[in-house]
This record gives sequence, C-alpha cells and structure tokens, in this order.
Amino acid sequence: MQPVRQHNTVIQGEYYAAVDLGSNSFHMVVVHVVNGSVQIIGKVKQKVRLAAGLTEQMELDDESMQRGWQCLQTFSERLQDIPRSNIKVVATATLRLATNAHTFIQKAETILGHKLEVISGKEEARQIYLGVAYTSANQGNTLVIDIGGASTEIIIGNDMHPIHLVSTDMGCVTFMERFFPNGQISAQNFATAQAQANTLLDNVADTFLCFDWHNCLGASGTPQAITEILVAQGISDAIRLDYLYSLRDQCVASAHIDNLDIKGLEASRKAIFPSGLAILISLFERLHIRDMNISGGALREGLIYGMLDNLQENDRRTQTLNQTMKRYHIDQHHAESVRGLALRLCHQLCAQTTLCHLDTEAVLGAAAILHEIGLHIEYKKHHEHGAYILTYIDLPGYTKLQRGAIRDLVQCHRMSIKPELFAHYHEEVRPMLENLLRVLRIAVVLCLRRQNKHIPDVELTVSDDVWTLTFPKGWLNAHPLINAELANETWLQHRVSWKLVCQ
Repeated sequence: MQPVRQHNTVIQGEYYAAVDLGSNSFHMVVVHVVNGSVQIIGKVKQKVRLAAGLTEQMELDDESMQRGWQCLQTFSERLQDIPRSNIKVVATATLRLATNAHTFIQKAETILGHKLEVISGKEEARQIYLGVAYTSANQGNTLVIDIGGASTEIIIGNDMHPIHLVSTDMGCVTFMERFFPNGQISAQNFATAQAQANTLLDNVADTFLCFDWHNCLGASGTPQAITEILVAQGISDAIRLDYLYSLRDQCVASAHIDNLDIKGLEASRKAIFPSGLAILISLFERLHIRDMNISGGALREGLIYGMLDNLQENDRRTQTLNQTMKRYHIDQHHAESVRGLALRLCHQLCAQTTLCHLDTEAVLGAAAILHEIGLHIEYKKHHEHGAYILTYIDLPGYTKLQRGAIRDLVQCHRMSIKPELFAHYHEEVRPMLENLLRVLRIAVVLCLRRQNKHIPDVELTVSDDVWTLTFPKGWLNAHPLINAELANETWLQHRVSWKLVCQ
C-alpha cells in the first residue's frame, strides 16, 4: 500500500479488515495501523439472525441465506479498498452446524471476492480470547465468556495465552427459538432454558472451577446489553447475579417480547435478550462467578490482532497511555512523576487497609498519567475537560468500568471534591475509589514544582478517615508554596469529612 501524503508529511500505515459471520449478527471492523497504533476507522454490524433459519433437519432456509447474502453485498464494497492479505473472513456456529452450509459459503465467497473460513468452536474461542486480552488487559488468570447466537465460548487464560477453552452448543438465537416460542416469556420458560444450559455446563464446569481465576470478562452480546442497561440506569458497577435476577423478574413480568420495556435495552436486542439472560444466569451460578466486566473486544478484534503479530506481545495499557500522552501533548516527565509518587502512597495505603482490589494500581496509575489531559483545551477547568475527553476516547487495555473510574478520578483530582461522582459505584468499589482520589490529589500537590528533586520521601499513616503525612524534618518549612497548597488541600478534604494531617 502506498503511503499517504499530507502537507509534505508521509504517514505510513496499512489497512486491515476482519469479517465475522456470527449466528446472530454479521460484523465487519476496519482498522488503520500507523506506527504501532491500531485505529478503528469503521465498524458495521447487521442483525442477520442466521441461526433462526436452521430447520429441525439442520438446514438453513432460503430466507435466512438471503439475509446473509444481502448483508455481505454491503460489506464487499468496503473490502475492495483493502489488500487481500490484510483481510480475514470467518464464520462460526451456524455454518458449522448447517448441513447445507456449502450453498451459503459458495455464494458468500463470490460476493466478497475472498475466501471464507468456517472455524471450529475451539478456534473461535481462541480468537475471542485474543481480542479480549488485547483490548482489556488484566493481571492474573482471567475467565472470558462470549454468548453468541448459536454457541457460547468459555475460556480461561493469562495475559495473551489461553489456558483452557470450550465451545458449547447454546446461544441466544437458538435458545430463543427453542425455549421462548413466539416471544412468550414466563418463569417456566426461563427455568427450562436454564435447565438445558445447566446440563451443557455440567460437562465442563468442574474443569473451570479447578482454575484459580481472578477476573471475569464478558465479550459483547448479552453482557454488553446488560452493561448498557446499568449505565442507562445510573449504575456504575460490574454485572452481578442480583442484577441478573432482577432483570429476569422484569422479563417475566412483561410476559411477551412486545411488552418488554427495560430502560437501556436497545429495541434491536429485545428479541433475544431473555434467552441470553437465561444462559448468563446459568453461567454465573454454575461457574460461581461473583462479578463480570465487559471487555473491549471479541472475535473480530482477535482476528485483527492475529494478523498483527508484532503487536501481540506488547503491553496494551502502556501502549495506550503512551499514545494518549502523545496525542494530547501531556508532559510525560511530570505525568510519570505524579504516577510514581501516587503508586508509592498507594502501596502504603494498601498495606494498612483492605480497600485495594486487583486493578487498584492500574486505575490509579492511568489516572495519574492522564490527569492533565484536559490542558489540551485550557487550564482553568482542565480537570473537567479531561473528564469530557476520557468519556469519549477509547483506552484499549482497560474495561468499561475501569475507564469510568479513571475519568472520575481525573475530574476530581483538583479544586472542590465532589463525592457524588462516586455515589453510583457499588459499595465494594466506592471506598477504594474515594481513597485513590485522596492519593491522587496529594500526589498532584507534592509534584507541583514539576521537578523530581523537590518530591519528598513522605510516609502515609492511615487510621480510618484520618490520614497523616509525615515529611522529612524541615521539609515543609523549606517549601512554603507546597506547604500552603497542602493546607488548602487539608481544608478541601475537611469539607467532605476527610481528615488530613501534615507533619
């Protein structure tokens, strides 16, 4: 591909595309890769419901195949502009099951002008894990779940490496057709669907329960829909079983798909929401899942990153933060100074309390690095500008909940403290974020002069809401400006019933 010239500057880069012919939706994602940065420049998703066209004889009916081919006509034009070697087209469960899949595939390949690969359930699971791992990096073993239209993939892995994976024959489209006929929703329908899901999970659950996993991530589909519901209802939290039970009660109360009215649930998702919910409840119960966060990617992202071998082993979070600092002209030296001091204080905090979670340092470190992102706009309200920017930009390597926490820490890192920003977080998360905010605000004040030689070796002592900062002898008197700022910070924290003592 020829480089693009703009204003006498050569911008090197290549375009890649991944097409995922799923059992519920067909997806296409197009990215532009420049200097190691993967920029999504196009996403297309169409509800095809291919699995709904499977007859009892496991044949695809003509109507469903026509829907699929029509969708691929729209994809084909975009693919013409991308090198063939940079395109990956795969199909999943429905075309694995359909006895006449060859009929659909032959015409699909003619439309796209590209080879279509029907991947196995295990390969689908591997690619899903790759997409999740790249876009939502986590420490330790991670359980990943993807509920598709005709299959559900369950994977446990560490960093970029899947350890154990399975693909089960249950999906939101096939379960809807089978257990919620004609859109009827009842407690009995849910019970029957969950019983079938439990039967399928009984064959694999014990193996997953043997692993010591620390995080659970849901990839798109039903988990994404539930996360959108939580956000729309003002709940900043991971997905938990009590939320799922509440949503099931609301579905049953509606009695029919046409009457289903849940704030935050997209109309296009309603038809398959109860069936996906039933599967997810069974997964939570059988695998003893405590909470689940939504990932930043899934199968198509896995296909993309699978073509970019040179990017797979990079630290996704470090890469994201470095690119964001460059994009918004953040003073890297100062940002890293604030981060370093914040993490030192955080280590002292965590040693004295039980507030810290597995992702504590990741969230605090990112907020410290990005706390001045709003200076790109102007100084006076740069904390608010920073929060606005972080609301809308992507941060690969961080989950949706982590991104929200980073944004809120940045918004409140200076000037008046607004406890209401954290009021909508779950009671298990809120205390950690409030204490990370105290750490970040102190680190910002102590790094005020923007030179490492003026950063003190400070000791933090924590006793409930009373924090004591002990400085080297004579340090505060030798730094009257920072001493004055600490006095102001002490007053601001006092206004929200937090006590800060500097000595």
